[in-house]
Amino acid sequence: MPTFHDLHADARETAEALRRLAHATAAIEDPRTMYEVIGNLLASTRYLAQVTDQLAQNHHRSAARATTDHGDPLATRTLISDTIDALRTASARLDQAEVSLDQASGKAGQIAWKPDDPQHRWVSIVFLQGEEADPVMEIIDRQGTDAAIAYLAGWDFGEETVSDAMENGYVYDTAPQSAADRLVTSGDYALTYSTDLNYVGLSRRIDAPNPDAPASGTATPPLSKPEPRRGRRRGQARASSWFRPDVIDEVAENRGLFR
Repeated sequence: MPTFHDLHADARETAEALRRLAHATAAIEDPRTMYEVIGNLLASTRYLAQVTDQLAQNHHRSAARATTDHGDPLATRTLISDTIDALRTASARLDQAEVSLDQASGKAGQIAWKPDDPQHRWVSIVFLQGEEADPVMEIIDRQGTDAAIAYLAGWDFGEETVSDAMENGYVYDTAPQSAADRLVTSGDYALTYSTDLNYVGLSRRIDAPNPDAPASGTATPPLSKPEPRRGRRRGQARASSWFRPDVIDEVAENRGLFR
């Protein structure tokens, strides 16, 4: 856990986290996760640039206390100067890396990934936003995403849910997700949520419809903008349950997600 005051502990934890990330990114099974990784790297690079610059400033402020094993003043000043110059160079190069990562994030946010499993599709189960999403966001915060998935699964009416999705064309090649979302899967369920925009949705993986069987509905292509639909909610009849809120559509259109 970060301490915000123990330099040694926080630096070790940062190094260990980066080591784990390097291992995790060696082979990425779900390419949809890469956009969020780039975003987190962008934030990390900004902080690294700040850290290296602050280290340079602190070397300068503490220069009067510096010495060498032999107590050579000239060698000490040279070491301090070289260290500060190297740290400032590192900070400048990290600034350049931040610009490149920001560009990569903008481009990656416009990529829609095709499924690697043509045998399955995804149907939207429920979408909640605003005050309706508050209880689920609290579950995510306090109990984790598995508990939130279990809670939202109460909106799943099995074959009736699938039939409604087929009829209304809400069948997707991948779990519905925008660039702003966090995506967590558990079994056949996929939880999509945004803490910043305060919404949460659940979808379920199903077997792909048999192309030789009579069509019961028209599947919506994953890059097509869906129309508002009616969905099932626990404990009531039909209620509004559009997976993607208006604000996400505006963001997605501005970023070219529906091109």
